[in-house]
Amino acid sequence: MESTITARPRSSRRAGSAPTISDVARRAGVSPMTVSRVINGEANVRPATRDTVNEAISALNYAPNRAARSLAGGGQVRIGLLYSNPSAGYLSEFLLGSLEQASRSDVQIVVEKCELGEHELEVAEHLVRGGIHGIILPPPLCEAPALLSLLRAARVPTVAVATSLPAENQLAVRIDDRTAAAVMTRHIMELGHRRIGFIKGNPNLSASAQRLEGYREALAEAGMDEDPALIADGLFTYRSGLDAAEQLLDLAEPPTAIFSSNDDMAAATVAMAHRRGLDVPGDLTVCGFDDTTLATAIWPELTTIHQPIADMARGAVDLLVSTIRQQKAGSSAAAQQVLDYTLIRRQSDAPPRRRPRARGA
Repeated sequence: MESTITARPRSSRRAGSAPTISDVARRAGVSPMTVSRVINGEANVRPATRDTVNEAISALNYAPNRAARSLAGGGQVRIGLLYSNPSAGYLSEFLLGSLEQASRSDVQIVVEKCELGEHELEVAEHLVRGGIHGIILPPPLCEAPALLSLLRAARVPTVAVATSLPAENQLAVRIDDRTAAAVMTRHIMELGHRRIGFIKGNPNLSASAQRLEGYREALAEAGMDEDPALIADGLFTYRSGLDAAEQLLDLAEPPTAIFSSNDDMAAATVAMAHRRGLDVPGDLTVCGFDDTTLATAIWPELTTIHQPIADMARGAVDLLVSTIRQQKAGSSAAAQQVLDYTLIRRQSDAPPRRRPRARGA
């Protein structure tokens, strides 16, 4: 379901005789809320009612918060944020950052959840028909080819967030995933670990491949051979992390450290270690990536790469609004932002144990 979240506007309605949403509601014989639902493309409106409201909008020449209003004279910008992310921690930080920046920029955000497949195309078409000014796409939608193609064809400015390999002319906000993963792998090696497991992320996302490349890069720099058995598949979900950790810990010579491509899978690795009677970090070092709220919600708290998710969301809103206003002024310039990351050390890493591992019953 689509939800419209309007940042606190700082300016009042301009004086004049332009029709209001209440005028439309009176003409259509419905409530202003119903008119708002129609304008925002919400699904919980009967087709007959939707048609009646649209007829009233046309008859009154009413311009809601859509492209027509903005182009007519500097009205409030309206942007869409589509999401389909399995990590609640990542999503909550992303939404917080987006809404904070929207408030500062006096823009309206339409937030919509999408199911991967054809649904995101339906949602995007809905927003395009409603006159949306621009779209923000966090992962995994940031790399959905059909969705990006649709928005390009519609000439709707779109910011891809956390894509590691954006197209040259693509608006994007990201970090250097490869270098960040290499930094974490070097940190684990500096603790003395030599058998380091790695859990990959969603294979459809460039960030997953780049983090794996960073892991490999650090091993090669240290003159260590890559062991394919120490690399397990994951999907950025907690469930996939459990399966991957179980696979790695079942090896005849299991790793002494496991680096997961995100915090959800790292948290699952900690849970699997505890299930087997292993101490973290005494028997097994576990490190993650992202630094979501989950990293400090488990015991022990995770050593992880801090990806500035909220700042990336703020940057995406700012970049999108700037681009929209540039286009209004008759100019445009694609831009990409690469933000800093930080290795955050907590309680889940330690040098490898020099005595036999603890074993559960």
